[in-house]
Amino acid sequence: MDESHVVVLGAGLGGTIAAYEIREALKGKARVTVISKGDDYWFVPSNPWVVVGWREPEAIRVHLPSVMEKRGIAFTGAGARQVDPDANRIVLNDNSYIDYDYLVIATGPDLAFDEIAGFGPAHHTVSICETAHAAAARDKFEELCANPRPIVVGAAQGASCYGPAYEMAMILDTELKRREIRDKVPMTFVTPEPYIGHLGLDGVGDTKGLLESEMRNRHIKWITNAKVASVEPGMMHVEEVNEDGSTKKLHDLDFGWAMLMPPFRGVAALRGIEGLVNPRGFVLVDKHQRNPKYRNVFGLGVCIAIPPTGPTPVPVGVPKTGFMIESMVTAIAQNLKEIFAGAEPTHEATWNAICLADFGDGGVAFVAKPQIPPRNTNWSSEGKWVHLAKIGFEKYFLRKIRKGESEPFYEKLALHVLGIKKLRFD
Repeated sequence: MDESHVVVLGAGLGGTIAAYEIREALKGKARVTVISKGDDYWFVPSNPWVVVGWREPEAIRVHLPSVMEKRGIAFTGAGARQVDPDANRIVLNDNSYIDYDYLVIATGPDLAFDEIAGFGPAHHTVSICETAHAAAARDKFEELCANPRPIVVGAAQGASCYGPAYEMAMILDTELKRREIRDKVPMTFVTPEPYIGHLGLDGVGDTKGLLESEMRNRHIKWITNAKVASVEPGMMHVEEVNEDGSTKKLHDLDFGWAMLMPPFRGVAALRGIEGLVNPRGFVLVDKHQRNPKYRNVFGLGVCIAIPPTGPTPVPVGVPKTGFMIESMVTAIAQNLKEIFAGAEPTHEATWNAICLADFGDGGVAFVAKPQIPPRNTNWSSEGKWVHLAKIGFEKYFLRKIRKGESEPFYEKLALHVLGIKKLRFD
């Protein structure tokens, strides 16, 4: 009998560690292949630092082919053009194809810049969702510093990742102060959240109070329940709505530099496959991370479908944090191990959230267990220690990827944060 084949589609935070953990869990019972769009892993949480010149892109890059080879994992950077779950096949962008027995989808999102006229790095705003985007945003930031003008930062309707938007605003404030030009750069935070600190999670601990206070102290104005109508060169048109969705006020925001987290949707290779994805293209999974229709397909991370925490006047997605993603990875690896042993899967992801939001000279940390309320743990804190912890986390995680290590990390991080608020990275 031929050796079974497990394919991991995607090589971001979730897909890379999934390949490591699945390889370890199956211990030679199956060969593992990773399909990536490109040959490099980028530590995306550091992208805000790239924008202000605190990191060079090369410092947060890991070249994956050699790492995967050492781990005995096959790898292609060709990327997927179309997934065909009925044929158990993936067609690649180079017109070749890969057949699988089991598929783990970890593609991350497609960035739906095109859903708003004039929006995105191909038009009039910048992005931090990819490291190449962040590098281009850095060039625009240097232009702004040479010719100071207002900044608009935040998230667009339909986004499901808010921590980086808050980080970007605070880091920009910190860097502009260091350059002694903050007084020349008014800043406005635009978000679909019903209140500052909602984060797509209906708040965690006192994130509302902490983040509102931080933004007041930094003289950052904000608009919540906001919908971006369109963007022109140097001008963003924003509709602020009431609780019933009716228009409250129209804002025309002048800017010299603008970054909003975009709406997310499923990637093109998956969209429109009935039973596999929802209308937005996000992968449908059960409590074992398994697709209800295609039982040999699993999904994890930002690409899976999760309903919002509750109704909001403007669409606000639920974030899939690193803690949550790592928990999904472990559940899938252990469920595949059970399946290969002839048993039914029993493992479930814990769906907890931990976040270190760096502000350049401090930060906010929160732990939500579970991620969606009501919760057993609902904690947030602030201080300079968060900035140091984020640096330590970056170094640890990059080392983990470069060495091909499968050890879960976020549970340990959560215990450290809740226990002593001072993290050690051995």
